[in-house]
Amino acid sequence: MDVSLFSPAKINLTLAITGRRPDGFHDLVSVVAPLDFGDTLEAKHKIGGKFSLECGHPEVPVDGSNLVLKAAEAFATTTGWSGRVHFRLTKRIPPGAGLGGGSSNAVAALLALNQLAGGLLGEAQLAAVASTLGSDCALFLASAPVVMRGRGEHIEKLPAAAATRLHGRRVLLFKPSFGVGTPWAYQRMVTRGADYVPASEAEARLAAWVRGNVAAEELPGNNMEPAVFEKYVALPMLGEKLRREFGLRMRMTGSGSACYALLSDMATGLTLAVSDETVTRIKQMIRACWGEGAFVQEARLV
Repeated sequence: MDVSLFSPAKINLTLAITGRRPDGFHDLVSVVAPLDFGDTLEAKHKIGGKFSLECGHPEVPVDGSNLVLKAAEAFATTTGWSGRVHFRLTKRIPPGAGLGGGSSNAVAALLALNQLAGGLLGEAQLAAVASTLGSDCALFLASAPVVMRGRGEHIEKLPAAAATRLHGRRVLLFKPSFGVGTPWAYQRMVTRGADYVPASEAEARLAAWVRGNVAAEELPGNNMEPAVFEKYVALPMLGEKLRREFGLRMRMTGSGSACYALLSDMATGLTLAVSDETVTRIKQMIRACWGEGAFVQEARLV
C-alpha cells in the first residue's frame, strides 16, 4: 500500500515569547491554527536501501538534513520497523517562512510510515517522536487549532467554542522573496531584551479571549515582530499600507518572514465581507511593494 498525505501550513494567531530557558530554548504561549493550504507527501514502499526523498523545489534539500528523512529514521529507531520507503514531496509552502512547512512534512512522514507499518505507534507515542524532531512538530498531529506552550512541545486543543470562532476563517498569506532565520530572530530578542512578555500576562490575555466571544483579530499579537521589523523594514511598511488603505491588521507568523491578514467573510457570520475584487487589489499592492516574486496565497483556517 502506498500513502499520500496532505501536509498543512500553519499560522500563529498569537505568539508570546515569555523568556529564555536555561537550555537555551525559549518558552512561549501561542495559539496556532492549521490551514487548508499546504504540501503533499507521498510514501511508497521500496526494496532495501535507505529511506529516500525527492522534491522539485530548488530550496528543499533531499539529503539527511531534511526533516522528512529525520522523521523516517526516528520512526524506524523507535519501532524497530525494517521497511523502507521512498518519499515524494510536492512543495507549496515556501521554506523559511514561519509557516511550519518542514515540521508539517516531518509529521506527515511519521503518519505515513505509521499507516504503512500497520499502526505501530499510538497518538501519544507519535507526539513523543514528533517532539524530538522540532519544537512545533507535535501541533500538526491535532488537525485543529491548539494552544502551544513550553518550547512548543506542550499542545492543548482549544475549547470547542473558541475553535468555532476560528474555523473556516479566510486568511491571506504573503511572504517577500527573503526569509528570516529563526535562530537570528531569537538571538535578536535576547540582545534587545525588552520584547519578552511575562508568562502570567500572556496566559491572562489568552484566557480572556477564550472566555469571551470576540473574533481572532482580538487575540494579542506576535512579540517577535519588533526584533524582526527593526531589520526587515519592508514588513512593517507593508503592514502600515494595508492598515491605511484596506483597514487590515497584518501579523507575522512565527519568526517570519511570512505575514498574514484575516479577511472578513460572510461564511463565518461576519457582516462585512472582503470582496474578491478587493482581495485582488490587496494582492496587487503586496506585489507592488515586495516585487513580483512575492508569495501570495489565500487559505482558510481549519
